Order: sequence, then structure tokens, then C-alpha cells
Amino acid sequence: MEQIERIRKMEEIMDRVQNAVRQCQDALQNFADLEDEIDELNTYYMDGAWREDYEADEKGKIPKDLKRGVLSQDTLFDLLEETDRLQNAIRIMDEDE
Repeated sequence: MEQIERIRKMEEIMDRVQNAVRQCQDALQNFADLEDEIDELNTYYMDGAWREDYEADEKGKIPKDLKRGVLSQDTLFDLLEETDRLQNAIRIMDEDE
């Protein structure tokens, strides 16, 4: 009986681990698929277009009902920093393989 319970428990653990691995693989693929868009956001922030839009918003030239979270300096900067950290972590993992 102890053996049967151990096998059941290990099966449950294996199922949870397999599910987590699949979720991680899916998330990594989704992130990789966004690489061009991440580059586009980086360019927007770094090349001056973001500053132009930010200043226009500060002057009230952007409609108040327009979703414009991208103009929040900290939010966009933090997101770009986090994407950079994730890209570096993925590169390190790839090098270890």
C-alpha cells in the first residue's frame, strides 16, 4: 500500500512539473515572438519620438480619453529594463546548454 501511495504522489508531482514546463516553454515562445515589437518599443523610447509624444501630452495636445500608458516614463522604462533582463537570462540559459 505504501508503494501505491508513493507512485500516486510521484505521478501527481510529475503532472504538475510537466504542466509548469509546458507553461514556461509557451511563455518563452510568446516572449520570443515579440522580439520585433520589443525592438520597436525600444526605438520609440530612445529615438526621441516618445519624448515628443510625452511633451505633447504634458501640453494637453493628446486627447484625455486616449489610452496612453506608454507615455508614463517609469512604466515604459521599467518594462524595457525587464525585457532586457529576460533576454539576457534567456541568452545565458542558451549558452549553458
